[in-house]
Amino acid sequence: MLDWTDRHYRYFARLLSRQALLYTEMVTTGAIIHGRGNYLDYNEQEHPVALQLGGSNPQELAQCARLAEERGYDEVNLNVGCPSDRVQNGRFGACLMAEPELVAQSVDAMRQVVAIPVTVKTRIGIDDQDSYEFLTRFIELVAAAGCEQFTIHARKAWLSGLSPKENREIPPLDYERAYRLKRDFPQLTLALNGGIKTLAECQTHLKQMDGVMVGREAYQNPYLLASVDRTIYGCDTPLADRREVVEKMVPYVERHLASGGRVNHVTRHMLGLFNGLPGARSWRRTLSERAHLPDATPGLLLEAMAEVGESLEPEVE
Repeated sequence: MLDWTDRHYRYFARLLSRQALLYTEMVTTGAIIHGRGNYLDYNEQEHPVALQLGGSNPQELAQCARLAEERGYDEVNLNVGCPSDRVQNGRFGACLMAEPELVAQSVDAMRQVVAIPVTVKTRIGIDDQDSYEFLTRFIELVAAAGCEQFTIHARKAWLSGLSPKENREIPPLDYERAYRLKRDFPQLTLALNGGIKTLAECQTHLKQMDGVMVGREAYQNPYLLASVDRTIYGCDTPLADRREVVEKMVPYVERHLASGGRVNHVTRHMLGLFNGLPGARSWRRTLSERAHLPDATPGLLLEAMAEVGESLEPEVE
């Protein structure tokens, strides 16, 4: 999720769930190899964390996978699902579904140089290539190259005519196709993605699939993650308290400021923490209007939280 699941969001998310596997936003091989920024930077507290790569050159993907393993990432995931024009122009993302042999070569090249899992995230089809036979051929070829784990976004992608946002909403969800894929490939580990909003829905899908990936809902309503460890993983741990999470984020923001960052780099990911509670609008407004100012301090988080009120009973899915 470009510009969303950066390292600041992932640190915040890890305070809510210790068990959920976190994914980076998609990072291109070109950025990692030729960019000036530290595109593999993350916080040690994020584990388990997977690097999601965008690219189509097997040698460059292998180089980046090796770097990711050296940096301590727990998984490398190849994105074959993003439909944006910018991604297509770079010959990666969902357009690669039309080149399963190249995806297979890329997976093989990465697996040759790393011991951590190499996984693939894909759609169920692209444009008019959306038959079940098209999908199974893609899975068969990539699995033959050694990929044992796939995340299936249960919508096809239109590579032209729809924006990335529209591609997340307009093509209809087809969960049954993903279920069928699991029945036909029981030896593979298959996770489901797309349109999942509650942990109750996750539990329903887990009766058919090996895992679920929740994207937008976990970002927009992050307290959903607080129940994941107990509800999905069966851990006997207390729910994260919203106030304690905010208090723990204050020293994190202080460290970010000391390294030259700004308060809103972090707080923009926290706007949905109090959704559904009295004062949530004041929380969002305070952070939205003041966190970007040059004189903003980490204490702004505590000021904004003071406006929420005292009734903050944890919600259970």
